[in-house]
Amino acid sequence: MPDDVSPVPDRYGAAAHRPAPQHPSPPIPLTPAPDPRPSAIPSPSPSPSPFFPGPAAPAAERLRVVVADDNPVVRAGLGVLLSGRADIQVVAEAADGREAYERTLEHRPDVVLLDVRMPGVDGISALPHLVGIAPVLMLTYSRESEIVHEALRLGAGGYLVHGEFTANQLVQAVRDTKDGRANFTVTAADALLAHMRHGTPPQRGPLPEGLGSALATAPAPPPAHTAEPSESLSQLQPVVGQSSVSGGSVPTPNRQQYGLSSREVEVMDLIASGMSNQQIAATCFISEKTVKNHINRIFTKLHSATRSEAIAHWLGTAPRNPGRQP
Repeated sequence: MPDDVSPVPDRYGAAAHRPAPQHPSPPIPLTPAPDPRPSAIPSPSPSPSPFFPGPAAPAAERLRVVVADDNPVVRAGLGVLLSGRADIQVVAEAADGREAYERTLEHRPDVVLLDVRMPGVDGISALPHLVGIAPVLMLTYSRESEIVHEALRLGAGGYLVHGEFTANQLVQAVRDTKDGRANFTVTAADALLAHMRHGTPPQRGPLPEGLGSALATAPAPPPAHTAEPSESLSQLQPVVGQSSVSGGSVPTPNRQQYGLSSREVEVMDLIASGMSNQQIAATCFISEKTVKNHINRIFTKLHSATRSEAIAHWLGTAPRNPGRQP
């Protein structure tokens, strides 16, 4: 067909199809080609904020605790347990009531954990001096009803007896004490319940082992801003070996005469504090059978047949018997 002749339209009026020219198409580039046109106006970068950045949110302050207990094992255990919590920190430890007051005055903690039976100034004697500085939670093996009532009367914010709470319950009790919520274990709760049922508290007589006797000569604590640790409890005299019969004090007993080993001394101190064999075993990390063996040797050396008799000899309150050596 001549080149100048147009193709004959088909029956539908469209030109007859011609095959595409045999020229390969250029490949499509993987990246877009640069725009040959003049550069477009660049988009503006984010303008800096006209406001200065605010200070970072402060981390939550940890609840600060002072632990007062004459048993170093108990203090160490409480320190590990409480300081292991993200919101609690043990800032100081104390071995008796006087030291508890000094550490509390120095550190101004949120909560004080206070034992009852401690050498020197006991917990009951130190309690009214401490509650003026920080909330106090009694944490002790002492379960006598009259001690519970006296501690609460003097301002304790709760009363926990060892062996009657779990670790989590103790941690929660510490937090609650800071917030003014009281916690009591079964023994303390029973004492309060008995008071409510009978309507009258137990008669306020001398507490066991002369607890709280240092308060008889102790003045009211001075204001916190003027108190000096070296003078505030200067008149709180340690009560050692107070007689349960006459109420008078006796000289400090010579415990070296009994020839107890260091472990036996430790066990005897725990017996005198009112612990059971099971509690002593847990405190000293030994078996109850080992505790019983220690007690048998202690009783032999103290010439005692019962716990109360051994405690009387140990505290120096046993009556003198000229015909019998201690």
